[in-house]
Amino acid sequence: MKTGTADLPLHRGRVPSWLAGRMARLGRVVVEALVLEYGRDEVLRRLADPFWFQALGCVMGMDWHSSGITTSVLGALKRGLAPVEWELGLHVCGGRGRHSRRTPAELLTLGERVSVDAPALVRASRLVAKVDSAAVQDGFALYLHGFVVTDDGKWTVVQQGMNPDQRQARRYHWLWERAGSFVDAPHTAIEGIPQGSIVNFTDRQAAAARAATVALANGRPEAVVAEVGRAARLTLPDHHDVREKDVDLRRLAAALTVAAERGPADFPELLLTPGVGGRTLFALSLVAEVVYGAPSRFSDPARFSFAHGGKDGHPFPVPLTIYDETLGVLRRAVDQAKLGQDEKLAALRRLDDQCRTLEAAAARRPQRAPSLSLPAIIHDQRRRVPAWEGRTCFDSVARRPRQLRLPFGYS
Repeated sequence: MKTGTADLPLHRGRVPSWLAGRMARLGRVVVEALVLEYGRDEVLRRLADPFWFQALGCVMGMDWHSSGITTSVLGALKRGLAPVEWELGLHVCGGRGRHSRRTPAELLTLGERVSVDAPALVRASRLVAKVDSAAVQDGFALYLHGFVVTDDGKWTVVQQGMNPDQRQARRYHWLWERAGSFVDAPHTAIEGIPQGSIVNFTDRQAAAARAATVALANGRPEAVVAEVGRAARLTLPDHHDVREKDVDLRRLAAALTVAAERGPADFPELLLTPGVGGRTLFALSLVAEVVYGAPSRFSDPARFSFAHGGKDGHPFPVPLTIYDETLGVLRRAVDQAKLGQDEKLAALRRLDDQCRTLEAAAARRPQRAPSLSLPAIIHDQRRRVPAWEGRTCFDSVARRPRQLRLPFGYS
């Protein structure tokens, strides 16, 4: 049932308002594009993938490796999808702290409007939280619980625990289609840095202990220390700067090449959009990969931070001009696709295809692949970002609100 976990360094701070609104709009348009292309179920499957989830947060402009991505992405999706949740049939419940405790009430309210088994969803929400907080005792106390559910009762859960002593957070992903028993080996994979013994009552070897617990009902069964199985584990480092070991340079080179050389010849309908230049095309290629890319391509989420930078300034400040141009292109593409005119959305798909083609060619002929210096790329972006209204969460100078030049089609 569980699809994977992610270990992240614990970060403090808040998302600035100038980024929070953009994250909500970008999250909405990405989800709308996924629904149009693949259907609602695929949105749940993507959110259940810890690598894809991290890549989405990076594209949104969050710190590429921090625990704050979980809260910020779920919050952005909840705000961004609120105006269209009944149209899409996709609802984001729960959240951080007191919002997580409102999940049952939100699910029951949903059950009053659509024909879903709300009590069963409430039970699933509570069981998932109990498994990762009590049945699996790994030193991380849950403080965030996000329950994303469709009108037909399919769901995914993203929740996060905190270990303040180690200054780490751990994210857990669950998916409805792998549901069976919540307590009999639901974790297909868990793997991480050894942190002492883990008591895991969901291990198959613990079946006798679970039976004894029910039979005794006095809370005094012998604890079972489980051998935790292998997992799709995303463990991110403490350093804030993006380093070469954090990025798949071959994939980054493919995206850069498309933006610099191949884009104008292959995507005229995209390039004729006012304000779309090489830098916006590069950002769009990374966003397109989030929508169309295969799951195996998200093993280096740090690469996606090159689309719109990070609010902490790593790898470079968030370029507001590029962010808004990306939003405008995606918004218009999705709106036209809803009307049956999917040429621009198809152009984004070809943008991702072009990156894959160049990446495959580089793998076949590594001697001809473009050489990349990650420090040089970061230096170049930091040099240019002031012209694109680059900002970080540390900016102390109050700025006058700017009028967005591109229509998004909604407030």
